[in-house]
Amino acid sequence: MNDHQDDYEKLGAFYLGRLRDPATGERTPQSLLYDSRDLTTHGVIIGMTGSGKTGLALAALEEAAMDRIPVIAIDPKGDLANLFLTFPDLAPSDFRPWINEEVARQRGQDPDSFAAAESEKWRSGLAGWGQDGDRIRRLREAADFAIYTPGSAAGRQVSVLRSFGVPSAAVLADPDALRERIQSTVTSLLALMGIQADPIRSREHILLSTILQNAWEHGRSLELGHLIEAIQRPPFARVGVMELESFYPSKDRFDLALRLNGILASPGFQAWMEGEPLHIPSFLYTPEGKPRVSIFSIAHLGEDERMFFVAMLLNEILSWMRGQSGTSSLRALVYMDEIFGFFPPSANPPSKPPMLTLLKQARAFGVGMLLATQNPVDLDYKGLGNTGSWFIGRLQTERDKGRIMDALLGAMTGSNPLSRQELDRLISGLGQRQFLLHNVHDGAPVLFETRWVMSYMAGPMTLQQLRVLARATSSGSVAPGAVVPGAGVPEVVAAAGMAASPAPGMAPAPLPTPSHPGAASSPAPAAASAPAPAAAAATRPLLPPGIHEYFLAPIRGGEGFRYAPALGVFCDVSYRNARAGVDEVRPVRILLPFEAGPVPVNWDRAEEVELELDHLEDAPLEATGYGDLPADASQPRSYAGWGREAQRWIQASLPLTLLESRARKLVSRPGESEADFRMRLADLRREARDEAVDRIQKRYQPRLQTIQERERRALQAVEKRAGMAQQRTLDTALRVGEGLLGAFFGRKTSTARTGTAVRSAGRVLQGRQEVAQAEETVEAVREQFRQMEEEFQEEVRKVEMSYAEEDPLEEVQIRPTLTGMSVRLTTLLWMPEDGSGRALWR
Repeated sequence: MNDHQDDYEKLGAFYLGRLRDPATGERTPQSLLYDSRDLTTHGVIIGMTGSGKTGLALAALEEAAMDRIPVIAIDPKGDLANLFLTFPDLAPSDFRPWINEEVARQRGQDPDSFAAAESEKWRSGLAGWGQDGDRIRRLREAADFAIYTPGSAAGRQVSVLRSFGVPSAAVLADPDALRERIQSTVTSLLALMGIQADPIRSREHILLSTILQNAWEHGRSLELGHLIEAIQRPPFARVGVMELESFYPSKDRFDLALRLNGILASPGFQAWMEGEPLHIPSFLYTPEGKPRVSIFSIAHLGEDERMFFVAMLLNEILSWMRGQSGTSSLRALVYMDEIFGFFPPSANPPSKPPMLTLLKQARAFGVGMLLATQNPVDLDYKGLGNTGSWFIGRLQTERDKGRIMDALLGAMTGSNPLSRQELDRLISGLGQRQFLLHNVHDGAPVLFETRWVMSYMAGPMTLQQLRVLARATSSGSVAPGAVVPGAGVPEVVAAAGMAASPAPGMAPAPLPTPSHPGAASSPAPAAASAPAPAAAAATRPLLPPGIHEYFLAPIRGGEGFRYAPALGVFCDVSYRNARAGVDEVRPVRILLPFEAGPVPVNWDRAEEVELELDHLEDAPLEATGYGDLPADASQPRSYAGWGREAQRWIQASLPLTLLESRARKLVSRPGESEADFRMRLADLRREARDEAVDRIQKRYQPRLQTIQERERRALQAVEKRAGMAQQRTLDTALRVGEGLLGAFFGRKTSTARTGTAVRSAGRVLQGRQEVAQAEETVEAVREQFRQMEEEFQEEVRKVEMSYAEEDPLEEVQIRPTLTGMSVRLTTLLWMPEDGSGRALWR
């Protein structure tokens, strides 16, 4: 470990740089250690181009990853992908693929020489800030890094337009939250269509909002195709007090449906339909429970597309957040690299309501917001009033400075504020990588210089570079510097051994559903072993009374299909276990295609499906024919027997499988995935860790105060003998005590103030006979302090080690009883399929 790392490697502290003396402007040796919990009151970084704003942001994200805090980062400019360029060996070959060859040519260097120079520059730069390759290695081991490119296959794809999913139960139970979610979703969707709609006056907005509200209140997610269909045939006859046809005639609704369908049919929008769903837990943690830094690069998108995606993502974060328990620890960090246009002072774009709500409410849930901008004028500073930390860098114009000073002076009310003149002097004197930090959790603002970041800052990344980066991180076996065939200089695989991610455009392997692993372990037979579809009859079979018959509507490939017969069983299943605290009734829907032969029902082919009764149609659509119906399927009594067989199949194949952490004495909730459960355990470990450290600090506090009191009395006695004023002695001792306290607990203090106190004490004692005695006393006190700090840090390290390990999980299976099942419907289902037997209804 680097000799300087003991100065800043403190639990829960972000090492952002070193303090600067406000009087001289010189860098001091004291580290700026930012308490991660302060970010629960959010932060904003403001600085012009070249101020070092991006470097500060990267340092904060690196520190979050080091502290195993998951991050969702929105990247409108393409800079944040540099977080992937971390090279523990700091070898020139690591840097070579990512250098700017044009800059090398301008400096008269060949690429290899320039890469070697950059390597040495980074090695010496890190060393100057007490860092090295070992710290970079720990960064890479602490978190998984993933790059997402919505609307593009360059990185990991995100499916945004596939479904407008039902919000969490917490959102549905809050009318204001639900209304805000619907309004933001509809506004962003209409903006994507080129329609700037007023939520109150626009009939397009009102119609889509009513459709979404109707679906979500009935627990239904809307596929985009279903939304288009609902526009043409809404599931309601009135809007407010007006008849639907009077409010929005069918001809006009058809035009709106065509407009939305045009977006859906556009080849460029196919990328919006593919990839991983907007599932916040999977952006925060891997399936194995490892914290993840998820970067959403949106630099390649148009303005309306950016707004649409940011609004959808922020709404999903908000929905997820409201389902979490409260905490005082930092559970997750949301960072946006440029909020200009997304958070204006007067307009209300779709991104602003969820961002404003997060700034107001996220603190209670341990979710921190860190926002950055180089455009300080066009911001809603009233909305930023909930921000606790302001990082102010070099500004471009006097207008920018004036706006920032107004905002800062308002934020400093009641917290030892600076005068406007002093604030003007400090901001005007800021240089590159120098920032003024105002933190409501501390005293007066401090000046600091940002540390050297561990990530190589290669500049904004293009889609081509992101594609190469994603390819390298997905393989995990590509050697550093290996040239991709047919690629240009930037298209080189640079970093072997980085955290593995799925290949671009491919969703990750689906997690086993903890509630029903039996369903996951009983997949439908492969196409090669499935029986070939029988020739279709031209007419629909006649059935005797007593047999329920329903039809599934095709949702893709809607022409030229035939109907195939299947058994459908709709049950409500009760799972109960007192030890696990489970009393759950779950709807189970079973689909089982009929087979030809003497036994038409083969339960090995049964599968659980997502299908509700209101998805069933009473009448068929026009089809090319109907599959053969087994003789037993024409007997009403067969269905009662199949219902009983279905219950036995459910009991054997669909146990409720939960996960248990014996260490935490905690069992996962029904429906909670392993990743979600591990994320909850990680939150609990972090909370317990912070509470344990707080208890240690409280235990050491009286001892430290005793040392301060001893020093105060010694200085007071010496100065009294020397005839010095008592008030000056007390002020000096208090300043020294403040410095010791801050250094002990890893908080930032003003080195200048501490140094002034020590110099003052030295002048008091100088020339007196008591100097030697006083110095011995002070040295003895400081030696006690050093010993106590070693004891404290050792206890903190033990706490950190005890909470660092992942909790081992065990499966707990809860099987339903036959008496705990209720068969609601056993029916004949007609499924649409194509000529090869491929299902067309899902």
